[in-house]
Amino acid sequence: MTTAAVHNDALRKQLQAGADALALGLTEAQITQLLEFLSLLQKWNKVYNLTAVRDPQEMLTHHLLDSLAAVGPLRRHVAAQTGEGGGAVRLLDVGSGGGLPGVVFAICCPDVDVSCVDTVGKKAAFIQQAAVALKLRNLHGVHARVETLTTPFDIISCRAFASLPDFVTWSQSALAMPHGVWLAMKGKHPADEIAALPAEVQVFHVEQLTVPGLDAERCIVWMKPA
Repeated sequence: MTTAAVHNDALRKQLQAGADALALGLTEAQITQLLEFLSLLQKWNKVYNLTAVRDPQEMLTHHLLDSLAAVGPLRRHVAAQTGEGGGAVRLLDVGSGGGLPGVVFAICCPDVDVSCVDTVGKKAAFIQQAAVALKLRNLHGVHARVETLTTPFDIISCRAFASLPDFVTWSQSALAMPHGVWLAMKGKHPADEIAALPAEVQVFHVEQLTVPGLDAERCIVWMKPA
């Protein structure tokens, strides 16, 4: 086995163990897609600076597993929404950069249509390239400012994108009414940001997350129009 193969094998085992710890029940094909996404990210990163994290091992924990920690909560919400008779669920990932968590959501939730929006054209182009390379028909890269989008999305997500008040204000024109929700991935419980939210936005759940292999506080702040 080459050094690269051994390294890839170790990453696969760690990714599989993390997915198992999160009880995601991912298929072999999905694990492979996640690893292929990781190598695409590394390749493009050399030229386009998609993410500050360079080390594959660190990318696995800080990016892939961190994003995977939100998949279970997302699936539960989608199941509840589709159970109420909704059609296909559309998700907008704001300030997606290198596609985190958007691409991870698209791989793990094939029934969710994921659009990743970024103001940087190269980042949107990377998402389009990832969609082709990973054969993800439910993934789209959008080069735009989120404020200009008016297509209704059922879920609008972000990860380390902006403060909660800015996030909801900038993206509210793209939220499907009245059922749409915001899913904001945060580190520590952002009490100050929650307190600063506009009156027309209500936090209905702050969900603690555990990221396998990462000793750090993480949570999802779920919000909806009040």
